[in-house]
Amino acid sequence: MKEYAPKAGKFGLAPTIYEGRYPMNPKLKEKVSESLSAVLPITAIVLIVSLFVDFEISMVMMFLVGALMLIFGMGFFQLGAEMSMTPLGEGIGAQLSKSKSAWVMSFVAFVMGVIITISEPDLQVLAEQVSAIPNMVLILTVAVGVGVFLAMAVLRILFKINLSTLLMVLYSLLIVFSFFIPKEFIAIAFDSGGVTTGPMTVPFIMALGVGLASARSDKDSSDDSFGLVAMSSVGPILTVLILGLLYNPDEVHETITESFKLESTTEIAKTFAHNLPKYAEEVFVSLAPILAVFLIFQVFWRRFSRRDVNRIAVGLVYTYVGLVLFLCGVNVGFAPLGNLFGGEMASLYKWGLVPIGALIGYFIVKAEPAIQVLNHQVDSVTNGAISAHAMNRCMSIGVSVSVALAMLRILLHIPILYILIPGYIVALVLSRFVPKIFVGIAFDSGGVASGPMTSTFLLPLSAGACKALGGNIMTEAFGVVSLVALTPLIAIQIMGVVYQLKTRRLERAAVAETIPADSDDIVMFEEA
Repeated sequence: MKEYAPKAGKFGLAPTIYEGRYPMNPKLKEKVSESLSAVLPITAIVLIVSLFVDFEISMVMMFLVGALMLIFGMGFFQLGAEMSMTPLGEGIGAQLSKSKSAWVMSFVAFVMGVIITISEPDLQVLAEQVSAIPNMVLILTVAVGVGVFLAMAVLRILFKINLSTLLMVLYSLLIVFSFFIPKEFIAIAFDSGGVTTGPMTVPFIMALGVGLASARSDKDSSDDSFGLVAMSSVGPILTVLILGLLYNPDEVHETITESFKLESTTEIAKTFAHNLPKYAEEVFVSLAPILAVFLIFQVFWRRFSRRDVNRIAVGLVYTYVGLVLFLCGVNVGFAPLGNLFGGEMASLYKWGLVPIGALIGYFIVKAEPAIQVLNHQVDSVTNGAISAHAMNRCMSIGVSVSVALAMLRILLHIPILYILIPGYIVALVLSRFVPKIFVGIAFDSGGVASGPMTSTFLLPLSAGACKALGGNIMTEAFGVVSLVALTPLIAIQIMGVVYQLKTRRLERAAVAETIPADSDDIVMFEEA
């Protein structure tokens, strides 16, 4: 049987085509394998715990079906983002960098920020939880916040403004402003900064930063390619805090997904089949504005070749299929069990919530669809100096601490600001001592870590535990997203400190080797 191996396109490998049959795209097979290794640990943890907790067998079956959909959904999404969202973002960023008008660049960035945020599925999940604010009002408020701060991020790259200094000013403003807002809105506001940087926004915004920075040839261009996600996470927090002044906090209550019982495998299949069209429509509406932007961009600038246009179109289909499978799997299979899991654990093993939460946090971050996009981008931009493996390890440690703190906060009724304020102070102080590139990567990673797995599994888990212990869900369960977004900032910057120390040690060793053994200068080197 004759085999045809098309040449690699501009943005990756083309699938191998065989006459008479169509095997799985090797790149898709690779992505699904990565997804399997990411989802398997969290699935195993839940199954092991289910042996000691009284779960309905139907709930466990729902979870397993959801995990299967999650694996294939992540695989399709990661390949689709690599084929479509990344080249599209880089193309728009590179084209924007050619504009001589800062106002044009910032306006286009604002419009793209609004469009991409409205498309973000995670934001829909959060909006459903906050009944005091109409869904569309909250979504548009968050979208405007992202748009304004994405425009600011573009201007920062253009005018070479130090990211660390800018973030110190902005987060100081947020902390001060939060003291004047009803406490019921504080956790929601900080959570909104995390959910807006999900699977739709991260690949596009990160690629936009790479495209903008690529036009610069100075030594800081790669450093400045990061930080757009960080800036885009600040905007929603500020706008939702302001919005909190306009609504009555007494009307706020939770609508977290409750668990339910099913009698047969047929009912399980019907449940997924019933929900699948809902997410298919939701994702189509989310992707439609991005498709429109791509078509307009191509018509006016003709940046992509016909081959690349076809590849991006196929990538958008992969992205669509992946997000439909992923969202249906986590919302229908993971969220109900998360709620039940938290409630049962709180009732039976109250203090066991902390270690179990830490264990879940360590593994669950690897199942976030945008995490691998960030890790591969970091590995590519730094030429392997900051590996995907090192990023994964730091993110896992950071999120493990986050979830443990979230569980401890529920048990001890700790106000969210008691953790956020010291945490951001530590993160901002560290940003003054680490290499610039680590600042951008760290603050980007915080937004990326708090994706759909957090909002559809960890948030219901926190709500279930909080409800079982008689706590206030709005002030104690909400906030887990913001904690997940916080600790990676510290963990990755600590990695930056270690990286810097190792680099200096190697440089000193290299200098020592070039100095003759009988030279008096070696004494001066050792004293230094």
